[in-house]
Amino acid sequence: MIKIHRKSQAALEFLMTYGWAILVVLVAISALAYFGVLSPDKFLPAKCTLQSGLACLDHKATATSLELVIQNSLGFDITVNNVKADQCTESGSKGPIANGEQLKLTGANALACTNPGSKYNGNLNVTYTVTETTVQHTNRGQVTTRIE
Repeated sequence: MIKIHRKSQAALEFLMTYGWAILVVLVAISALAYFGVLSPDKFLPAKCTLQSGLACLDHKATATSLELVIQNSLGFDITVNNVKADQCTESGSKGPIANGEQLKLTGANALACTNPGSKYNGNLNVTYTVTETTVQHTNRGQVTTRIE
């Protein structure tokens, strides 16, 4: 019977050693997460994408607005009727963009947003009319960025 107790004692010591090691690792990971070292918001990639024909060259989100720079690569002149994004309201017609030109939606022309949290992730819809044919189209995209 003494051999049985020695074997069980060795097994118990083995399991306790690994148990304490696992506990120390869990405490270390918890401390890193608590102090924000493992926060995924710090590694958030900033991107602004639209369907082909319109390019989102630059973007910036603040607590009150979403600013965009859009370039026309469609091959013809267009008039941007409105730009909408999730959690944002647009302020009327944005104006004409010649082929290859850029439209900067900044300052008073930017989208008025209420952005809660430390990141912005929303769908973007640009409605435009082709100048020559007066046909209206919608270009959809997405904006993911950190709120500055």
